[in-house]
Amino acid sequence: MPVDQEKTGPRRQARGERRIAQLLEAAASVFCTTGYTASSTNAIAREAGVSPGTLYQFFPNKEAIAIELGDRLLHEMRDMYGEALAPVDPSTPLEEAVGAVVDRFTAFNCRHPVFFALMHGPDIPGRLAEDHDALHANLLTGIETVIAVFLPDAPAADVTRTARMCLGLYKAGLELVLSHEGTEREAYIQELKKVLIRYLAPVVAENRAENGTEIQAENRTPGDLTTTRTP
Repeated sequence: MPVDQEKTGPRRQARGERRIAQLLEAAASVFCTTGYTASSTNAIAREAGVSPGTLYQFFPNKEAIAIELGDRLLHEMRDMYGEALAPVDPSTPLEEAVGAVVDRFTAFNCRHPVFFALMHGPDIPGRLAEDHDALHANLLTGIETVIAVFLPDAPAADVTRTARMCLGLYKAGLELVLSHEGTEREAYIQELKKVLIRYLAPVVAENRAENGTEIQAENRTPGDLTTTRTP
């Protein structure tokens, strides 16, 4: 009997993990479609193709589902932005640095649109609000670190203000990105990059001019904004 229990225990655990993943995937779809407030455990169970009783074996309510889903996404998000906002070489062109960050962040949000639906809605469930605030603060610090490379002599308050503007512009653009698909989505991603570069380029140019370095931004084609530095 103990041998049988040892064999069935891991199998039961594996089945349980698969069921949890199935329910979380269903919840993500429901939250994106109807929003967190208007969703229900019955809708999530229906989307998952299971009975409400099966759902309640794993989660007592929809808030518990949202918190588990949010925890997993926050963990993945932390790992991603740690890589996306890694230290930048000062010789890196501005458009290249901006493009790399935008690509990483939009890829994450396009893979997990429920992250935006949960974290930027008016009713973030439970303690996710506190976790999101902590993530936001760390994210802002990471953006400041990247921007400081291009504004090495700017006061800290200016760097913080610029970082907050970039984050605000990104969030506004992300909503448009997520509301489209296919080639239109890609077009909006490119537009978002251009908006950020066109905001940052004059700020960087002014900083470099004040410190003996000139930076010029040329818009050669609608999709190709390049940066040229001259000593």
